[in-house]
This record gives sequence, structure tokens and C-alpha cells, in this order.
Amino acid sequence: QAHLVESGGGLVQAGGSLRLSCAASTYTFSSYAMAWFRQTPAKERKFVAAISSSGGSTGYADSVKGRFTISRDNAKNAVYLQMSSLKPEDTAVYYCAAVVTRIGSTWYQAPPAYEDWGQGTQVTVSS
Repeated sequence: QAHLVESGGGLVQAGGSLRLSCAASTYTFSSYAMAWFRQTPAKERKFVAAISSSGGSTGYADSVKGRFTISRDNAKNAVYLQMSSLKPEDTAVYYCAAVVTRIGSTWYQAPPAYEDWGQGTQVTVSS
């Protein structure tokens, strides 16, 4: 099981950038596929981006393609989400998620596929 802690959220103007970080406390971080989800009040948690355990495969929601980049550093047990050209509709609580995968190229879009979750970090984009 991985203990996940997100950081880097905050308030930014539309068009600006933020970099979210997720630190994982586990001895086997390189076995985990990682993902970012976001959630607004009264709405379900939605997929943002994911990266395979090897880092060689990534996926993005259509709404963030070309603006967000997910990456990981297995030596630091960390995953990142670089967010650029932010829009007010990107405002949400962002969650980091992790799941052990047997195949290095695997990642998932569905929240139930992930076993471990962070506490979330608020991102607010002002217009």
C-alpha cells in the first residue's frame, strides 16, 4: 500500500501554470501506475491523466490534452502534473492515485481501478 501526499495546489489566474506533486511512501513505487483525478463539489471524481509504472505510457482526458503533462521520477517516488494554459473550468480538488500493475505499460482511467489515494490539493483558476 502506498501513502500519497499531494502538494502544489493554489490560486492562479486563467492562462497561468501550476505544477502538482505527489509523493509516495512505498518501497515499490516503480511497480505502481499513477494517475491524477479531479473533483468539484457535488460531482463525481474525473480522470485527468495517468502514467504507467515504467513511465513509458501516458494518457490524458480530452479536456486537458495539450495543456497538462504527467511525469514521474521513480528515484524520488514522485509523480507530477504540469498544468499550463489553465482555465476556470480546471478549478477542482486534484487527487493522486496509485495501483500496482504487473505490466509496465498499464494505466487506467476508472477511479475504482486505483487502490491508494491522496488527500487532495485545491486548484483554483480565476477568470
